[in-house]
Amino acid sequence: MNEQRRLRVALLGAGSVGSQVASLLLQQGDALAERTGAQLELAGIAVRNPDAPRDVELPRELLTTDVESLIVGSDIVIELMGGIEPARTHILTALRAGADVVTGNKALLAEHGAEIFDAADQVGASVSYEAAVAAAIPIIRPLKDSLAGDRIDRISGILNGSTNFILDKMDREGMPAAEAQRMATDLGYLEADPTLDLAGYDAAHKAAILASLAFHTKVSLDDVHREGIESITDEMIEGARHAGYVVKLLAVCERLTEPEGDSVSVRVYPALIDRQHPMANVHGGNNAVFVEAASAGPLMFYGAGAGGRETASAVMGDVVSAARRHIAGGVGVGESPRLSLPVAPVGRIYTRYQVRLEVADAPGVLQEIAGIFNDAGVSVATVDQTQVEEGPDGARSRAMIVLATHRAREEALRATVERLNASDVVVDVVSVLRVEGE
Repeated sequence: MNEQRRLRVALLGAGSVGSQVASLLLQQGDALAERTGAQLELAGIAVRNPDAPRDVELPRELLTTDVESLIVGSDIVIELMGGIEPARTHILTALRAGADVVTGNKALLAEHGAEIFDAADQVGASVSYEAAVAAAIPIIRPLKDSLAGDRIDRISGILNGSTNFILDKMDREGMPAAEAQRMATDLGYLEADPTLDLAGYDAAHKAAILASLAFHTKVSLDDVHREGIESITDEMIEGARHAGYVVKLLAVCERLTEPEGDSVSVRVYPALIDRQHPMANVHGGNNAVFVEAASAGPLMFYGAGAGGRETASAVMGDVVSAARRHIAGGVGVGESPRLSLPVAPVGRIYTRYQVRLEVADAPGVLQEIAGIFNDAGVSVATVDQTQVEEGPDGARSRAMIVLATHRAREEALRATVERLNASDVVVDVVSVLRVEGE
């Protein structure tokens, strides 16, 4: 170990993750020095309020509100503030000063990643962000390094632990949606304003990052088709179980190969997954990422998708890598060249669907519905009558049917649903869920 070399580390933010990172830097100094070849000196911790309570007791003399002074002269800057500003400005300041940056800021990277990576390339610095997508799960480095020589065709994943916890409680314990959400809030999975998780924004940020990396193409949050779990009901969960599926909020990043050329599809929505699929067994607040590569085949990464100490583990891995680069010398490894593949609208994807309809229970109804599907070019695989409503005199008046389709194009399915809504024999299109993982 080179005892003469010291690297100054600036930490921006001391929340649940930042305080754990600070603790690891302070407690594991000798071990980190052995792994990196340099002493990592925590130069300071930028916070809004030095007197605020924290998960970990930190030396008061390290806390500062003077972010600019802390950044200047640091070799590695760890940004764990979250949000867009002032995090973006601080990262750009650090890069222009020649510091390497480690961040877990998914929203910032999804919306301003290209600007940040360009700034790093201009000065030969590096930007590492393993903690930005799946907390403790190592997925960024495998995509960036281990699979760099392969062609990634598809990534699908459970990227939000909060929604997975809620859907898992509904599925395995039959817990009503409102009660599952209250429990998630009480346990700290959901914030007071749960929109970021429930509406799919958190997963969409992460999907944009994964797609940009896997397909070497700039993908922003605005490119991601997003649907949340707000409309998922107890009846939909039970219907999925009856059909052998489980409902998960799924992020899908896919390369589409068509005669007019390759494109990229990035979407987040609740989907049905066969109960035998590995992702169906991702329970609680855990995350999983399923990668399909041309040569390596299917690969699954599974683990804790949240938690201060767990996420800090990913941050520290990036810190060690940045420190080793400083010791070895040379410029940081930038992002791979951009292919600039177009991002396709969700209407161009192909998948299977489960459509639940409340219909008039009368002769010829199924024939008319089958004709609607056929006219739109959507082939029906199975039909299952799940419930019959009786009229006042005991006569059957309405039926609940579930139709499963073969693979079909999204725009064709949308046209089918529009015609179903307009049909006299359809009382209500109760739900439409995509089937993924098959």
